[in-house]
Formats: sequence, structure tokens, C-alpha cells
Amino acid sequence: MSAIATATLLIAILLLLLAGGVWVGLALSIVGGVAFVFFANTSVIDGLSVALWGSLDSWELAALPLFVWMGEILFRTRLSEQMFSGLAPWVDRLPGRLLHVNVIASGLFGAVCGSTAATTATVAKAALPELKRLGYDEKLTLGSLCGSGTLGILIPPSVTMIIYAVAAQVPIVDLFAAGIVPAAILMAGFMSWIAWRCVRDPSLAPDSAPRAGWGVRLRGLGQLLPVGVLIFFVLGLMMLGYATATEGAAFGVLGSLLIAAAGRSLTWQAFRDSLLGATKVSAMIMMIIAGAAFLTKAMAYTGIPKGLALWVSTQGFSPSMLILALSLVYIVLGTALDGVSMIVLTAAVVIPMVQAAGINLVWFGIFIVLMVEMSEITPPVGFCLFILQAMSGRDSNFVAMAAVPFFFILGGAVALITAFPSLVLWLPQTLLR
Repeated sequence: MSAIATATLLIAILLLLLAGGVWVGLALSIVGGVAFVFFANTSVIDGLSVALWGSLDSWELAALPLFVWMGEILFRTRLSEQMFSGLAPWVDRLPGRLLHVNVIASGLFGAVCGSTAATTATVAKAALPELKRLGYDEKLTLGSLCGSGTLGILIPPSVTMIIYAVAAQVPIVDLFAAGIVPAAILMAGFMSWIAWRCVRDPSLAPDSAPRAGWGVRLRGLGQLLPVGVLIFFVLGLMMLGYATATEGAAFGVLGSLLIAAAGRSLTWQAFRDSLLGATKVSAMIMMIIAGAAFLTKAMAYTGIPKGLALWVSTQGFSPSMLILALSLVYIVLGTALDGVSMIVLTAAVVIPMVQAAGINLVWFGIFIVLMVEMSEITPPVGFCLFILQAMSGRDSNFVAMAAVPFFFILGGAVALITAFPSLVLWLPQTLLR
């Protein structure tokens, strides 16, 4: 059986298992077992033991539960309220006013937690009641929260980037640096859309509050100080070479505990809940990674990745054509799978194809993160949509329609970095070399 036929059969089995409600990690392991038994001349037990140990015995992967725990701690503090009130005086002269706070606050919180779910929920917790009280348009409010909430996995540190870095064997710090410029472009795109909409229809963002003076703005900076300090410790030490990603994550946990203690929200119950939440999320991700590693090992023994890479190289696909095809694949996958599953499911097949096409793996990591961001606001399985649906009380169709313009802005960012790869690669090539 050819590599393409074998891969098609295994993917069909996987989709059937997922459609039947089997856990992603378990479904991956089952398909890996099928591949070993029927298509590889190697013991299943040997393959499983090597894959499990090799995938989880990773110093880089140790950063993952620490970053998840940091986000869980900060989620239980009053950081979102402090960011909202601290940023508000600085955007009151822009069309859209407080809607821009959603974007900037999501960027700041994303820089200290690395999770889309935590970023969306934390910023929405402060923004939704206040913007509703002031009469801001609900659809534009929810759309801005949907779009900017995805920044949590693009602005470093990012759990999604760590998972891709381990799968593709690229430096985590390089990926972190590569995400900064695309994140800034996205924030500018979101804010430009908000401003344009509010210029055309000022009623979307009522302009009744008085303009803040410089005294109020400077006091607002004091409320942003904890975030700034934490960003320096988490990112600055890593980018300057004084700490690895895992050490930076440890600094982040320490900093988040200090912020929670200073804000008098570090109770025993909050500490316990944050630790349990981080444990559950980390265990789920580790199970998926282990299952994906087993499937990857099985596919390596069957020769599927090598066969697919050879097929791509003989078809004469240009890198841009391959990226276009993969974009469509990831958009479809995003309607049924979460971001972590998308990466680990496709890594074994896609990464050899990308390497055969001569595409930089660091650049491709940012491409995948952007595609995952698009999946987070794509119905029916969009985590940001779920969170805001629950927090706003609106139905899923209303929230999904609110997110549509921001989905296309994310698509525009993918097109931009494809046309100009230096937007992704310039910073890691200059700062970290």
C-alpha cells in the first residue's frame, strides 16, 4: 500500500474515533497501535515505551505546566480590573475609546499567561459589565474580545508555541521572539477595525465621559506596573539569554504569586484551585502529546512521512501553494478540534512536507499559531466563542457573527507573513544571534 493510501486509511480511522467521542490522546494511541500492528514490522510495546519516554522526558516541556499554573493564578487575581482601569485614560481620545482597552489588555495579559482561554475570560470579566453599563455596542464588544483573546497564544510565553517547538524540535525562545512582531501587527489591525467602525457609526462607542487628564493617566500607569514587571521577568530574562524558557516560567509563577499576594487575592482556596486547574489542563495536554508521539513513531516506522515528503517534492508545489493548501486544511480542522490537538495530530505528516518544501520551521510555527487562533473563533468548536457565550448570555450564532471581521483580520495576517516572511524571522535572527 502506498504512503498516501496508508495515511488516508489511518486518518479515516482517527476521524471515526474522534466522531465517536473517544478522547483525543486515546484516539491517537489507538491509531498508532493499528499502524504498528498492520503496517510496521516492530513490536507495539517497544514503540509505545520509546514514544512515551521520549515525548515526556523533556526539559523544555517542563515549562508548559508552569506557564499554565501562572495563568491560573493570575486568572484568580484582580489583575484584569487593574489593567482595564489603568489603560482606559490612555485610549479615551481614540475612536472606539474603551474597546481598544480590550485589545491592549489582552495583549498584556497574553504576555504573562500564554493561554487563549485565560486571556479571554480574564479580560472579559472586567470589560463586559463596564462596557454594557456605558452603552457600548454588544456585538463589537464581543467581537473585539473574541479576536484579541486569541493573542494569548501568539504573544510569548505561549503554551501552544511550546508544544509546537517540542514537536518540531526548534528552539522555544526563537519561537517566542518570532511571535512578537505578528502580535503587534494583529493588535494594530484589530484596533484599526474598531476605530474605522466607530468613525462610521459613533453610536457604537458612546463618547459621554470626560477626557482624562495627565494626572489620571500617570496614576493609571501605577496600576499597570505589576504587569510590566512580570513581563520583564518572564520575557526579558529569556530574550536577553539570562534564563531558559523553563526558568522563565518559574520566574513567572513566582511573580504571579507575588502579584496575587500584593492584591490580597492569594487565599488558600485560590492557591488550591489554581494548582488543581493547572494540573488538570497539563495532564490533558501531556496525554495528547504522548498519544501523538506514539502515532508519530508508528508513522515513522511505516515510512509515511518520508513517502509524503517525497510525493510533495515530486509534485513541484511552490511553498506558497503548499501554505495555501495547509491553510484550508487547518481551517477545516479548526471547526472540529482544539489548537493543541491540531498541532499534535498533523505534526508527524506536515513537518516533513514543510521541510521538503524548504520552509523555515520557526516561520511555520508562527503560521500554525495563527491558524490555531483562527480556529479559536471558528464555530462550532471555538474556545473563545464558548467562553464569551457563557459570560454574555448570548447564543452561539450571535457571538460567532461578532467574531467574523476579526477572523478575516487573522486571515490577513497569515497572508501578510506569507508574503513577507521577514516579519516573523527578523527578530529571532537579530536579537538571538
